[in-house]
Amino acid sequence: MLLIALFLAAAAPVQTQADMNRSAGASYVQADAAMTAQWQRTYAHMKSLDAQDGSRGGGFGYAAALLASQRAWLKFRDTQCVIQGGEFAGGSAQSMLVAQCRSQLTRARTQQLKTLIWNH
Repeated sequence: MLLIALFLAAAAPVQTQADMNRSAGASYVQADAAMTAQWQRTYAHMKSLDAQDGSRGGGFGYAAALLASQRAWLKFRDTQCVIQGGEFAGGSAQSMLVAQCRSQLTRARTQQLKTLIWNH
């Protein structure tokens, strides 16, 4: 069993740091595209909720609150990931860590946005 594991490890392609940086960057681009698509759906839903509720002089303000939340979240994500990337400040792995952080937080935000589409 150990021999098989060693063989598989030896057969795995070696990645350079530049390859890992590109891969992390591509993962982030994919996560960001998914979040943007979900954002558009959730924002449209919130605007629809506002339009349905005239009881408060124009609705609750779901869309405005979501927009403010998203803007604050983007600032948090980018700042948080700069901090996390700082572990390797100036090194070749720094951009990879920043991209990985952005990917992880962006995927989590996408899930949060999904939960805001309420089916009453």
